[in-house]
Amino acid sequence: MLKNMKFETSAFNTKQLIDTDLNQIVMVGKSNVGKSSFINTLANQKNLAKVGQTPGKTKSINYYNVNNEYYIVDLPGYGYSKMTKVEQENTSKLVNKYINNNKNISYIFFLVDIRHKPTENDRIMYEWLLDKNIPFTIIATKADKVAKTKIPDYLKDITKTLFAKEDIIAISCQTKYNIDLIENIINKYI
Repeated sequence: MLKNMKFETSAFNTKQLIDTDLNQIVMVGKSNVGKSSFINTLANQKNLAKVGQTPGKTKSINYYNVNNEYYIVDLPGYGYSKMTKVEQENTSKLVNKYINNNKNISYIFFLVDIRHKPTENDRIMYEWLLDKNIPFTIIATKADKVAKTKIPDYLKDITKTLFAKEDIIAISCQTKYNIDLIENIINKYI
């Protein structure tokens, strides 16, 4: 559990991005993959990150301050077209500026839903992460929604679809399955 995590601010445009020297652990993934639930689980709080009923609503980059030592940063989800063309372009510009001009990103968690094969957008994100050369882990969320004995098969499917070489960690925010592994990674990279 990450102590004293609190929401600090949302950036809806490039002028609102935080200028800080603190390390940042970044969450990326499709809309509806469970990033907000994941942040709430890490913080051991129910409503720190707003869990949207409608996927694709988050158009901002959300900063969560952890004990004034580092940030957990939640990027807008991709792949859901509830946004207008203009909103999609603005969000894309915002994310690119955040990533490309940020020397403080120390780690990225790439979230995929264990129940679904990764999409073309997930493949693009994976390739992009490889290209950025920032350390990352692929996390398969919602592991409580599948039989525990089937988890290795689901992880194999994700690995094959993404052509991933990395190990993938299955997690559950409901049961806190493997959350300790994630906390260990965070502690190593902050």
